[in-house]
Amino acid sequence: MTNTFTEKYTIPYYDCDAEGLLKVPTLIKMMIRTSANQSDSLGVNETLLQSFNINWIITEHDLTIHSLPVSGDDVFITTQAESYNKYFCYRKFWLHDKKNNELAFMESTFALMDNTTRKVHAVPDEVILPFQSEKTKRIKRGEKIPTLQSESINRSFGVSFWDIDDNHHVNNATYPAWMMDSMSYDFLISHVPSRVIIKFNKEIRYGETVDSYIEEIDDNKTLHQIKSGTDICADGLIKWEIR
Repeated sequence: MTNTFTEKYTIPYYDCDAEGLLKVPTLIKMMIRTSANQSDSLGVNETLLQSFNINWIITEHDLTIHSLPVSGDDVFITTQAESYNKYFCYRKFWLHDKKNNELAFMESTFALMDNTTRKVHAVPDEVILPFQSEKTKRIKRGEKIPTLQSESINRSFGVSFWDIDDNHHVNNATYPAWMMDSMSYDFLISHVPSRVIIKFNKEIRYGETVDSYIEEIDDNKTLHQIKSGTDICADGLIKWEIR
């Protein structure tokens, strides 16, 4: 049976937004940190990965939010490395409050990158077997994100040292921050995401400049695209609710 792994967190005030709710990019970071801690507990650590000259990357997030916790709340994040095939690993995450109410759920697709070629590497048995995941030939394909019909730039961002991670490219949680930062203050102070889908297409490195494009589909749905020059680096779809 596939292993699950749970960690408790207490939400600090500095991880919350102007209205006191946990920031969505921070929630994603917390979930990914929990998966990293599970990996370490099973011996699938940096030493093992470096022996194959590989590292984890993420190709997709699909996050559903029912309710965001506030500063001081105790929450529990559970993760499960559900299944895998030759090149992709599929992981689930749950966020619960102390009464075991589900606050959020995320499905993510992981892959392994060769540190030299920067290309996807086949999943070694030594890396995946400790998780007791189900092996499958099926490739999961998430919900299709529509193509933007207009390409007006809302904001541009320079990639700083603080945006990159140990893969020496922009951390996956920075992309939803760029996407949401393209919305106006008045919109963000009155709305909260209820679903965030992001597909990562191309890595972004330190020193690059990225453009954040947005298209409003209706009152509660926006399409997003992050580009570096002419390269489409990530596509996103965000559904919103009134706070």
